[in-house]
Amino acid sequence: MLKARFGAALAAFLALTGLQAPPTPNADAPLSLWRLDCGEFLIKQYGAFFSDAFQYPAGPKNIVGSCYLIRHGQRYMVWDTGLSDALVEKPLENAAQRLTLRRSIADQLRELKVRPEQVEFIGISHWHFDHTGQAGRFPQAKLLIGRGDLEHLRNRGAGVNDAAVAAMAHWLTGGGQVEGVAGDHDVFGDGRVMMLKMPGHTPGHSSLLVRLASGPVLLTGDLYHFTEQVANRGVPPFNHDRAHTLASMDRFDRMAKNLKAKVVIQHEPADIAKLPAFPRAAQ
Repeated sequence: MLKARFGAALAAFLALTGLQAPPTPNADAPLSLWRLDCGEFLIKQYGAFFSDAFQYPAGPKNIVGSCYLIRHGQRYMVWDTGLSDALVEKPLENAAQRLTLRRSIADQLRELKVRPEQVEFIGISHWHFDHTGQAGRFPQAKLLIGRGDLEHLRNRGAGVNDAAVAAMAHWLTGGGQVEGVAGDHDVFGDGRVMMLKMPGHTPGHSSLLVRLASGPVLLTGDLYHFTEQVANRGVPPFNHDRAHTLASMDRFDRMAKNLKAKVVIQHEPADIAKLPAFPRAAQ
């Protein structure tokens, strides 16, 4: 009886205020995770590029860019959006690196028979160009980004240039829905897809936890760039905050151990290979 009265009172309150009840989370919805090709990088002097403590040798290193499609029942989220699709089959090279992109995200979604307008959320690990390049292809999606990064973009903080702002312009100018995520964030409301607050690389950097039926997967964002960083705690000189980076690494590693999660370093070729090759999905 008490439960029925509470339900009636809640319905009356919502009716009076004009608010709508949030959708009921579907905890039984099938959950799938696809890895998408979002670029390749040749870092010409990776020792200087990735360590502020001279931890790595001089010389080149190949890393990858990866993005992810998550299907929760019939709802879709894209995690990170890689390099700009203007680079498809048009490599870009400068003194520091060579950037290559073979396929756009939209092209890969087409193969999965997913239309861009079906994507409900774009989750961005952080504001750097190699993670935001194709976000503009999903203008109807709600942008989820760490609040610190959102403020950093709006305030034109250190490193932010016209290109960085242009990639997010649709949401920065009020054209699309955006949520500046302050802490950990439950994307679909049932605890199975969680944005995790992991600041340091940027002010509002996030990682992603996906609790698949086969076991949890942790996507690093750029908390780590390659395997060696995990053991030696290498911090790139361009990170926003060294202490926050190290604290986030500690939290992430403890979480991975406690959950017995599969860790995927998004720029590490060997880690990307832990997930099924496209177009197959992890379940």
